[in-house]
Amino acid sequence: MIRGALLVAAALAVAGAPARSDAATTDPWPGVASAYLVRIDGEVRWAANDAARMKPASLTKMMTAIVAVEALAPGDAVLVSKRAAAADGVRLGLRAGMRLPAEHLLAAALLRSANDACLALAERVAGSEAAFVARMNERAAALGLADTHFANACGFDAPGHYASARDLARLADAALDKPRIAAIVSRESGTAKSSDGRLFRFDNTNVLIGRVDGARGVKTGWTRAAGRCLVAMAERAGTRVLVVMLGAPDRWWDAVAMIESAFEDARARAVPPAAAFPSRP
Repeated sequence: MIRGALLVAAALAVAGAPARSDAATTDPWPGVASAYLVRIDGEVRWAANDAARMKPASLTKMMTAIVAVEALAPGDAVLVSKRAAAADGVRLGLRAGMRLPAEHLLAAALLRSANDACLALAERVAGSEAAFVARMNERAAALGLADTHFANACGFDAPGHYASARDLARLADAALDKPRIAAIVSRESGTAKSSDGRLFRFDNTNVLIGRVDGARGVKTGWTRAAGRCLVAMAERAGTRVLVVMLGAPDRWWDAVAMIESAFEDARARAVPPAAAFPSRP
């Protein structure tokens, strides 16, 4: 909770700072990430290296979620296989033979970034992870993600597994267009319950939720090769800001600064120029 309080303090501090709105500046946020993109209401405002193909880590799970919700109803039962239960990295602690509703596993994959939940969903949808990944790549092609290709369902570093910041912004749009996904990623925490009564509780790895005004999602990621990654979205008074960061050492502090500066920039742009007002007699 101390970290959350510090984030709020940071948000308040940068909220009063002038926005970095010089359109001639190609990179107003040097060094914050290996690649980044900031959009205001769908328009790219600031970006650097945003077309480069990079490791997306668990930002991959945005596509996993899209393919899963298009194939499964919320209450569809998912049987956890031995392979899914033994998934590497972050896990919920599922055991082989457990059955859980698809929606519970979806929440675990998106909020906790649980790889056992992610793999269980993939196998339920397509029979195998390889077949599921093929669907992910088909969906990426349909979305026009020219600089994205998946080699696994959960975001592990692998040859041929990459995405650009630009593509990840479009992928986030597609994910947030799914009401089930949008509802999940806006939560601070979640639960999953197996058919044998085992209850799992987990927090959202996105610490901006509930701490930064208007934060609505969407996904975090980390691997040794990818570094710290984030796709964050916030909405205030009808304005939507989306931030994508790949390889960002201080993603939380910098994301808060980017979000606040973007809203300040949007407010400044909304003010009519002085010439639009009639002069006083």
